[in-house]
Amino acid sequence: QVQLVESGGRLVQAGASLRLSCAASGLTFRSYTVGWFRQAPGKEREFVAAISWKDLNPYYSDSVKGRLTISRDNAAHMVYLQMNSLKPEDTAVYYCAASPRIATMDPLGYDSWGQGTQVTVSA
Repeated sequence: QVQLVESGGRLVQAGASLRLSCAASGLTFRSYTVGWFRQAPGKEREFVAAISWKDLNPYYSDSVKGRLTISRDNAAHMVYLQMNSLKPEDTAVYYCAASPRIATMDPLGYDSWGQGTQVTVSA
């Protein structure tokens, strides 16, 4: 059974940094692309970042490019999202998800999802 568990979300002030973690189990981790998505109240879930299993290339949405960095540790079955220069508009529940595809930003391409971790950025 695939399990993804996010952690690291909390309340911070604008300009602060956070590192989110995603612990994966129950899958051949090195063969899965892992992505981060977020959902703010009243909005649809949106792609944030992903890291390919095949070439370890990162992919980012335009809204976070240059501020967020995704990385993975295949030995530890972990994926991280380093978030710098946080803005109030980054406030959302952040989810990690796993996909067998080489790389995708489409949430429909992800088979497994975590329960999410809340990030709140105050002005």
